[in-house]
Amino acid sequence: MNDDQINQSLKLFIVLSRAYRAINEEVNKVIQQKGLNPTEFAVLELLYHKGDQPLQQIGDKILLASGSITYVVDKLEKKGFLKRVGCPKDRRVTYAQITEAGEGFIKEIFPDHSSRIDELINVLDAEEKQTAIELLKKLGLSLGKY
Repeated sequence: MNDDQINQSLKLFIVLSRAYRAINEEVNKVIQQKGLNPTEFAVLELLYHKGDQPLQQIGDKILLASGSITYVVDKLEKKGFLKRVGCPKDRRVTYAQITEAGEGFIKEIFPDHSSRIDELINVLDAEEKQTAIELLKKLGLSLGKY
C-alpha cells in the first residue's frame, strides 16, 4: 500500500466516524426528550418490530455488551415497557416481551424518530442514499459483520 492510499482510507474513516457521531447525537436528542436513553430505545424498538427476543440474543442485535442488557431490561421493566417471560420449552431461556404500555409508547415516539432521521439524511438525494447504502454494506460485508 502506498501513503496516498493509506491517507485516503484514514480520511474516509474520520469522515465516516464524524458523520455517524453527528447524526447519532441529533437522533438521540429526540429519544432523550421522550425519557429514554438510546439503548433503552434500541431494545424497545427491537421488541416492537421483531417480537419477543431471548435476553441472551438482544445484545448482538443492537450491538450492546451482554452484561449491559440486564441493566437496560431492568430499567424498561420498571417503566412497565417490557416484561420477562420464561421459555416453556427451555427453562434456561428468558424472553423480553414488550408490554401494551411499551407498544403504545414506541408507537407514539417512533414517527418523530423516523422523521428526524429522514430530515438529517435528506441532504442526500435518492441516488446518493442508494450509493451510500451499497458502499457501506460492502465495507461491512468485507469484514463479515453485516
